[in-house]
Amino acid sequence: MENATLLVEIGTEELPPKALKGLSEAFAHNLAQQLRDHTIALGDVRALATPRRLAVMIHDVAAKQDDQTVEKRGPSVDVAFDSDGQPTKAAEGWARSNGITVAEAERLTTDKGEWLLYRADVKGQPLAELLPGFVQKALDQLPIPKPMRWGNSSVQFIRPVHTVTMMHGDQLIAGEVMGIASATRLLGHRFHCPQGTHLAHADAYEATLEQAWVIADFAARRTRIEQGLAEQAQAEGGHIRPDQELLDEVTALVEWPVVLTASFDEQFLSVPKEPLIVTMKDDQRYFPLEDEAGNLLAKFVFVTNIESKDPAQIIAGNERVVRPRLADAQFFFETDKKTPLAERVESLANVLFQKQLGSVKDKSDRIASVAATIAQQLGHDGAIAQRAGFLCKADLNAQMVLEFPETQGVMGMHYARHDNEPAGVPEAIYEHYLPRFSGDALPQSIAGCAVALADKLDSLVGIFGIGQTPKGDRDPFALRRSAIGLLRIIVEKDLPLELTTLIAASRESFGELLTNVNVEAEVLEFLLGRFRPMYQEQGISVDVIQAVLARRPTAPVDFDKRVHAVAAFRELPEATALAAANKRVANILAKIEAEVPSQIDTSLLSAQEEIALVKALEEAELVANQALAEGDYAKALKALAALQKPVDAFFDNVMVNADEAAVRENRQALLQRLRGLFLQIADISVLN
Repeated sequence: MENATLLVEIGTEELPPKALKGLSEAFAHNLAQQLRDHTIALGDVRALATPRRLAVMIHDVAAKQDDQTVEKRGPSVDVAFDSDGQPTKAAEGWARSNGITVAEAERLTTDKGEWLLYRADVKGQPLAELLPGFVQKALDQLPIPKPMRWGNSSVQFIRPVHTVTMMHGDQLIAGEVMGIASATRLLGHRFHCPQGTHLAHADAYEATLEQAWVIADFAARRTRIEQGLAEQAQAEGGHIRPDQELLDEVTALVEWPVVLTASFDEQFLSVPKEPLIVTMKDDQRYFPLEDEAGNLLAKFVFVTNIESKDPAQIIAGNERVVRPRLADAQFFFETDKKTPLAERVESLANVLFQKQLGSVKDKSDRIASVAATIAQQLGHDGAIAQRAGFLCKADLNAQMVLEFPETQGVMGMHYARHDNEPAGVPEAIYEHYLPRFSGDALPQSIAGCAVALADKLDSLVGIFGIGQTPKGDRDPFALRRSAIGLLRIIVEKDLPLELTTLIAASRESFGELLTNVNVEAEVLEFLLGRFRPMYQEQGISVDVIQAVLARRPTAPVDFDKRVHAVAAFRELPEATALAAANKRVANILAKIEAEVPSQIDTSLLSAQEEIALVKALEEAELVANQALAEGDYAKALKALAALQKPVDAFFDNVMVNADEAAVRENRQALLQRLRGLFLQIADISVLN
């Protein structure tokens, strides 16, 4: 049989929607790898998946393995035969394992000796004999955390399996997978085609399922849903915020998507939109509609898995379901407003932050104090930051936040506005949680930055202060995320803040609570260590980051300027030679036990190359020092790049360790001055 399309489908009960895409891709990868590992030729691989099936379609798959010549080296001749020339047990055991006698073995001669050799031409096995085992192994390797058993079977999988189909072209491949015999029957749509359908050819898989009201291709279903959402939104004069995670989840919930629009009572729009959006998206998988100004409309778009003759019934059903959930949000909002945020703070004394560090109220008090200090360091009135810090956790015991934890911070903002808190306080309450994840937005106001920094510092200094540092994958207080968020705020908002000062202010707010005497040094080290993953994510090479870390600059904005300057320097043609020269200088200076003179004695300069280097060094210093005074590290390094040729000439023609002590020490002073100039920016000897 010639090469043909291979189709493998596992029909199941409804698969977990959030896991479907990953399972599908892993199944396709695993099965294709099995074929490759066993020398079966194949073409393009496609992963197909719906809520009730995992499928793989592979084009141009060979009907059998490639024929192979197998060679297996045995023991060396010295080991294979004893002194009488008789085969040893080692040789006989090896020959027996290959189905031959020692006498039938060939010899392999190399420049390192002679060995027994087994060589055989092995005919490739048919795909039909191998495939059931390949499929089973591919399924066994899927990332399934909690497999289940069903009925009386001992088979385990993520959901009960009902059908297995393995077809190569128009040929059904017999065999069992998960205890189910391969057959042409495919599960159809649960409601539109409950009787299922039959597959005649692997190439007809998608078309056959479409006749059974199933769109097998995940991406095709997703595109169909996206188009439906856009059409419905446009028809209603609104738009839907992009939400790829929700879109993927909904795609994994339906086999025949139909997109409809429903509405809810406009009275619910008196509630802030965030909890309404949360309940529609998270509880119901609906897509809320907004106008161009970002205001929520009293409408939502949803995806159903059935093409009804009377869609009004489906719309009405979804409207009935969402109403009590929105009513709950309205009740929580109206109830919460009766208690001002400031009155909620005292009850935070009953909410534990960490048993050694006290309550959430204690944390809020510390945040308020440190936030005010940070705001003042930035030249702003600390009163707004202090008030926002005092109130920033007050919404945690509000009914709305207890019901919808995702709304913490944003509800604090709304309640603060309702309470007529001073301008800037509500926004800072919301902003203090930012950034919540990689790539998230940053606080916009100075008060918001101050409270966000104070909150993150409190967690870092507090947890390090009681000796509970993150280890391995364990980071229960998300300190790594807090550290990177802190650095991002300072760097991207260009805030003139210094880490040791910030850490000290936070340390002082704890009074006598902390037991780790090295807490400030350890937190600083931890924060400096976060620069590496932060800049690696931006595409900065590790050696550039290490070159700057070697100088340990503790002002994040200054660190950022150095990193980008060194990254630009690294691309210059002179960089490689200067990095090597700096490494050589560092090695020479490291071996000197005596104190190196601080000044160069020009009267001791004799070699033309050292005289030229001193002159070039003085010229470069003038430009570099002016650039450094302006904080322009890129300009300074560009000026130092001009030293490459005189430095190379110096090392090519001048003996640093001259016999005469005064000359030797003077040349060492020259090298020290050269290295010191570079070290004002970074240790470029680290660059690869």
